[in-house]
Amino acid sequence: MSRRVLNDRACGGKSVADAEFDVLVLGAGSGGYACALRAAQLGLKVGLVEKGNLGGTCLHVGCIPTKALLHAAEVADSAREAAQFGVSATFDGIDMPGVNAYKDKVVDRLFKGLTGLIKSRGITVIQGTGTLTGPRTVTVDGTEHTGTHVVLASGSYSRTLPGLEVDGTRVITSDHALRLDRVPASAIVLGGGVIGCEFASVWKSFGADVTIIEALPRLVAAEDEASSKALERAFRKRKINFLTGTPFQSVKTTDTGVAVTVEGGDVIEAELLLVAVGRGPSTDGLGYAEQGVAMERGFVLTDERCRTNVEGVYAVGDIVPGLQLAHRGFQQGIFVAEDIAGLDPRPVDEAGIPRVTYSHPEVASVGLDEARARELHGDAVTTVTYDLGGNGKSQILQTQGFVKLVGLVDGPVLGVHMVGDRVGELIGEAQLIYNWEAHADDVAPLVHAHPTQNEALGEAHLALAGKPLHAHS
Repeated sequence: MSRRVLNDRACGGKSVADAEFDVLVLGAGSGGYACALRAAQLGLKVGLVEKGNLGGTCLHVGCIPTKALLHAAEVADSAREAAQFGVSATFDGIDMPGVNAYKDKVVDRLFKGLTGLIKSRGITVIQGTGTLTGPRTVTVDGTEHTGTHVVLASGSYSRTLPGLEVDGTRVITSDHALRLDRVPASAIVLGGGVIGCEFASVWKSFGADVTIIEALPRLVAAEDEASSKALERAFRKRKINFLTGTPFQSVKTTDTGVAVTVEGGDVIEAELLLVAVGRGPSTDGLGYAEQGVAMERGFVLTDERCRTNVEGVYAVGDIVPGLQLAHRGFQQGIFVAEDIAGLDPRPVDEAGIPRVTYSHPEVASVGLDEARARELHGDAVTTVTYDLGGNGKSQILQTQGFVKLVGLVDGPVLGVHMVGDRVGELIGEAQLIYNWEAHADDVAPLVHAHPTQNEALGEAHLALAGKPLHAHS
């Protein structure tokens, strides 16, 4: 195994060759721990600095606990709607302490597994707040640690808006929402992106009256416009209220909760306000800029190989501009470990990263949306939409939605966009189709098991290849 050793560089008073670690990682979220595990697997000596619990945002206050709540919401909906399946059942309400106990049990089991895995790989965990105090030096609670290579992976935090004060009681973030011991009677969700739509979906299933306020023209605005419209139709059917193209103006607390004023002067009242306007990079006060690392609006700038402008210093995950997704950070972490070890891995293609909103219904996509594809390729772009009404398993599940393909005429598939319950489970094949630059003719002959929702992907590609078996648009 080859290693890049920069012997002529200084490292906190030592030569790089004398550094305490081959790889020193600042932050043990998805990107940090993946980097640490892969580097250790490749025989490198690894230090992992973390002020909180191993696993970071995703495991403790992000992906895992929110998806546990969403599954509880699905169970609640199943109980409430059991009669349509010929099952006699009653829905008596939500026991939030019980839901939280289930959620915490899932998180705890995964946390214990990750802790054991990191220990078994011989990774040195350095507990405490780390600050970059030299090109290859991280100081943790007064103690200096050095690495031949340093990987910045300090993660993100729940953002708010200027003048909008989060009190943790009436005005909350997703972190607070995960700890609620009750179902609010009513809630305003500020932000119609992934986090906002997921919590709106959960609370509606739990019995709350929910209103989403979004400044952009549509919900999940980063998705294909057709997906946004489908989610909006589904939310209307579920009686989830939403205002799009409506900027937030102010909020004040009342005797019963909050009163939110939006642009135009309308006032909306509810028990609480969830601020879900995205996540910011956790880089403030960590010494990055002071050590010469190029920054922009708090984000760390890197090249396609996750390298900063400071030699030997990499950055991964939510602190790097781009999609703030756990699996992006995870893959970047693996990439950096392999790059440090000299394996020359292929850079991560941002467009090839799958995206899922785990609301009811789910929204999933990979690759380019239709608007971006047409910007790049004009009239060479072709699309096809296969309605889940023609898919047997979707009818069994009683879900509506579609698979939309964006491709080039006589060229590869450029994007896959799906709406419907459980379509997040289909994104694996979709991302292979995009990342392997498959043409519709490559996918159409493949056999998809019946009856599965996966068949919808197959039928969509049959249609794109010019041989539709069922109706499509």
